Amino acid sequence: MLQKPVLIFLFGILLISCSQKEPVPFEDIPESYPVLRQVLEHPETYKAQILYTQIDRDSVGNPVFKDFNVGLDDQVYFYPASTVKLPVAILALEWLAAQNIVGLTAKSIMLSDSIRPSQIPALVDSSAENNLPSIAQYIKKILLVSDNDAYNRLYELLGQDYINTKLKEKGLNHTIINHRLSMPMTEEENRHFNPIRFVDSVGNVLMEIPARETSEIYANTDRPTIGKAYYSNGEQVNTPMEFTFKNKFALSDLHGVVQRIIFPGKFSPEQRFQITEADRKFILKYMSMLPLESDYPKYELPEFYDSYSKFFKFGTDKNPIPERFRIFNKTGNAYGHLLDGSYFVDYETGTEFFVSAVIYTNADETLNDDVYEYDSIGFPFFAELGEYLYQLELKRKKENSPDLSSFRFSYK
Repeated sequence: MLQKPVLIFLFGILLISCSQKEPVPFEDIPESYPVLRQVLEHPETYKAQILYTQIDRDSVGNPVFKDFNVGLDDQVYFYPASTVKLPVAILALEWLAAQNIVGLTAKSIMLSDSIRPSQIPALVDSSAENNLPSIAQYIKKILLVSDNDAYNRLYELLGQDYINTKLKEKGLNHTIINHRLSMPMTEEENRHFNPIRFVDSVGNVLMEIPARETSEIYANTDRPTIGKAYYSNGEQVNTPMEFTFKNKFALSDLHGVVQRIIFPGKFSPEQRFQITEADRKFILKYMSMLPLESDYPKYELPEFYDSYSKFFKFGTDKNPIPERFRIFNKTGNAYGHLLDGSYFVDYETGTEFFVSAVIYTNADETLNDDVYEYDSIGFPFFAELGEYLYQLELKRKKENSPDLSSFRFSYK
């Protein structure tokens, strides 16, 4: 029989081991996160999906992933909004590298013409230092403030066939990209792509691309619908809105795109984006840059505050984000949906993790009426979720601290 001092000692060890046990994500959310608790308690209302990846490092610094999720279902349709801009921006650099044309770079002048009534030319760009459009300038605007026109121009450059084929090759099997954004076009018009010319600084043509179209139909064959009613041309239509010819980008695919650009070595060569390391650094820099840190394009307060497109942890706060934090991400916001796919870093504590989430905030189930619960539910959900996971990460014991120096950039 064990003596009493030994029992007390063993009980003490048990208490210490229990106190050091890592918390289980999304189990017993504290009351200090009321909106997060509300959303998770009502999955049918908010249709939230969360994908969280813990990152540990082995003895030589290689990342090891461990995934957790809530409500994740690649078969459940939600509107991905602006998150589709991230893979298109990266693919524009992959396409460019494959052209292998002397003098053709991401900074080359890109002139979009039009041959159809629905198309709009783009021959100038007032946000650029030289007032001329380019792939690089479009990517900057996409990643800094989610510019719709910038995405449309890269969509027109690449076309549906290239975009969808390349994403499928990379194992992103729950994605369909088939339309421009904020342009009232039919699905047929979205299958036509503008003629484009690349020229150098003195006007010499580097590459000329004719107008193109695709005969392939990229559609959601299950004909998903959302809501109970929607507005069209100012009139209310009392049926669910159909999304057959709308973009699809499952949360696991969004998460996977962020992971592929952050840690490409975690994926097989055919699943990576085929871009140079310089191009990868360019994407990472502008994924993490804050609007006010940019000169060309230039963004100013009060519209473009730090958390304008950084929802996790800071989504309800318009104050400056402390320099110790960087978020490499892409957000989306439309039809009552809010989304964010992120790699979150705290340089001071060595904290790093991936988190992607989507929430639906549309209590009246009417689309296009501009009555959504973004401010009361959506942004607080992301702020609380980000803070909750950040605090969870601070408590996690890690055998090896990460070297985050490769994710530090000069934003001047």
